Amino acid sequence: MNRRQTIPAELRYTIQQFNEHYPTENACLETIKERRFPGGVTHCEKCGEERKHHRVSGRTAYACDRCGNHIFPLAGTIFEKTTTKLRLWFYAMYLMSSTRCGISAKQIQRETGVTYKTAWRMFKQIRILLSEDVKLEGSSIEMDEMYYGGIRKGQSGRPMRGDKKKSPVIGMVERSTPERAGRVKALATPDVTTNQVLGLVREYVLPESTVFTDEYPIYDRLGARVKEHKRINHSAKVYVVADVHTNTMEGFWSLVKRGIGGVYHSVSQKYLQTYLDEYSYRYNRRDCGNLIFHDVLAKAAQPLGEKRDSEAHQTTDEISVPF
Repeated sequence: MNRRQTIPAELRYTIQQFNEHYPTENACLETIKERRFPGGVTHCEKCGEERKHHRVSGRTAYACDRCGNHIFPLAGTIFEKTTTKLRLWFYAMYLMSSTRCGISAKQIQRETGVTYKTAWRMFKQIRILLSEDVKLEGSSIEMDEMYYGGIRKGQSGRPMRGDKKKSPVIGMVERSTPERAGRVKALATPDVTTNQVLGLVREYVLPESTVFTDEYPIYDRLGARVKEHKRINHSAKVYVVADVHTNTMEGFWSLVKRGIGGVYHSVSQKYLQTYLDEYSYRYNRRDCGNLIFHDVLAKAAQPLGEKRDSEAHQTTDEISVPF
């Protein structure tokens, strides 16, 4: 039995380190402030110039050291107007980013003592941060579809058109290279048609890419949109021929299905995309170990809706660590 740590030391961020860096509410607030206003220096609207701001005792505010005008680091973020302790928010983000298969709101309720309604809202807000606009840049792209939801008794294979029990999802993934791990984009769609597929390829895949799919007819016209289109015949129980396969995409679907089934048990069509975003976000940073938490924290410190200049994919060196 291999008892060695599977995450390299430089990519680990343990619960002990978390407790050391964020022991109190003040430490968490100070972290958000430093992310938004490094050194406490920012523009004071009243003075009309850059000024140092100092913490106001008993409030989540900082005051200008000259005129006393207040700034609020939590304003516009997912923490705005929250009555839940910041440290519990940080802990929830740590758990969501550290696990591979996800963690349920019910588990957070048991661990922290908040109500289920509060835990669910926290996770819903955190998932907003995990949505990203990924453009696939790899030369080899696998594409496949899956269907999430219940099935009728005796049904097998792809569902019939108009089956409202099934939620169609189309996925595209880059094949990994020695330089970096491939990224994935998964989208819940109203249907799975040729036009839907062509639209997604036009938006997310470079024309000079080679795309690998199965024999499903919706992919028939892909060859006109990309450099090369290669297919594997799953209906004939053929799954790999040389480099032609969709196993990378199938592996991601397996992760999503087992994660949702084992952790969340059931997800409504209304929120399915947010769960796909959560799994995609972690998958796209699987080479960053537990340091994903710092990336999530950096996003949480930014006002919602603010344009983020950081790339969708970050290497380990690009994720900022507070030590």
